[in-house]
Amino acid sequence: MSGASSTGGREILTVAGMIAADAVAVADGTPSFELMERAGAAVAEAVAARFAPRRTVVLAGPGNNGGDGYVAARLLRERGWEVRVEMLAPPKTADARVAAERWAGETASLGERVGEGDLIIDALFGVGLDRPLTAALARLARALERSGESVVAVDTPSGLAGDTGRPLGNASFKAALTVTFHRRKIAHALQPGRALCGEVVVADIGLGETAATLFENTPDLWLGRYPWPAVAAYKYTRGRLIVVSGEAWSTGAARLAARAALRVGAGLVTILSPPDALMVNAAHLEAVMLRPFETEIELETAASDVEAAVIGPGAGVTEATLSNVLTLARTGAALVVDADALSVFRDEPDELFQILDRDDVLTPHAGEFERVFPGVLASAPERITAARQAAARAQSVVLLKGPDTVIAAADGRAAVNLTGTPWLATAGSGDVLAGLIGGLIAQGMESFEAACAGVWIHAACADDFGAGLISEDLPGIVPRVLKQLRARVA
Repeated sequence: MSGASSTGGREILTVAGMIAADAVAVADGTPSFELMERAGAAVAEAVAARFAPRRTVVLAGPGNNGGDGYVAARLLRERGWEVRVEMLAPPKTADARVAAERWAGETASLGERVGEGDLIIDALFGVGLDRPLTAALARLARALERSGESVVAVDTPSGLAGDTGRPLGNASFKAALTVTFHRRKIAHALQPGRALCGEVVVADIGLGETAATLFENTPDLWLGRYPWPAVAAYKYTRGRLIVVSGEAWSTGAARLAARAALRVGAGLVTILSPPDALMVNAAHLEAVMLRPFETEIELETAASDVEAAVIGPGAGVTEATLSNVLTLARTGAALVVDADALSVFRDEPDELFQILDRDDVLTPHAGEFERVFPGVLASAPERITAARQAAARAQSVVLLKGPDTVIAAADGRAAVNLTGTPWLATAGSGDVLAGLIGGLIAQGMESFEAACAGVWIHAACADDFGAGLISEDLPGIVPRVLKQLRARVA
């Protein structure tokens, strides 16, 4: 997949990228005021589709975001809505002045309290804001949040940094609905910005194609290359995967990973088990195969004819785990390195990086990420940059887990998962994710796309089950999610 290819409008843009897209449209002959009219119309349409007519107050800033607000106010008023504009300052841009002149309704100055209204449209500042809200606007933002009034944000909630998803100061508006234009921005994808935006509507205002290397992680990104089995497939052609088990008292994690890999389509999945764990593993396995190993040579031999290997779930932060990772790296199998198999390199992370290939996948949560990439997350402006820096350093795929999981490849591609769910905050869910990714790689899926697909399927399973989910439930839901995916391409 080329980083510049179209993905059905699923690119995520930086502020600079959005400014460039606007500039290209204007250079190609679309008047800038026409773009403002389209943006304001999109806001009005989204509002009218979700709310019955009601008293509405539009908070208009002095720039083009305020201009979008004036257009939305005019169009809602034409629909019969009761609308009032409260102006922070007179319009300063030419397009915003024209939009304000075309607004014939009531206009007042914005104070520290908004006048009576049932719906607030925040058109104060857009995605390009580069300074904190004033103290008065910060107080207004907090007051609106306490009031429970519905807020609709134009582009982004005011006070939110477009390129980080974090408030620029100590306050930001919080919206129930955000209407943005052309593509999502980073603020709409990363927490806490995603939560502050509420529902996000991405409106097409006619800007055309956009080159990008950052994407929303949706099936549009990878479904066209999902490894559905051919008519003549049999178990060996569907991919072989091994999962390395921990000691007798910590075997469940490996079984979760193995079962997930089998459910996602890997043809033959084998747990490689230390001798003392054989009996406990055997007591819980059916379709998953089991094979003992005790020495490096036995592990290397067992892994020599498989496409992928998962190591880390329940492995233990021990010398044996370190040795097992180094051994697997010699086999040519694509590695999914998770949990303890990452933490074991905390004192010498470069030792890990030296043995990795570009088709290997590291799956750390924030704590494990800090152990292997110390200081990177804290010093990066946001998680996307941190994951990209880590992938470049490790020269492999890095999956930084969290409510806004980021997947990054060494070539600069990155994706943000927007379907994270709190039901996944349960022991063992990461082991299932490692197995899903390993199972997809074993079937021949490219590692970055396999990681993206695994994350999406994982979250879809959790969302399907909902409250009460435990990790053992997840593999059993995979077939239902795959059936839904298959229907999209049938």
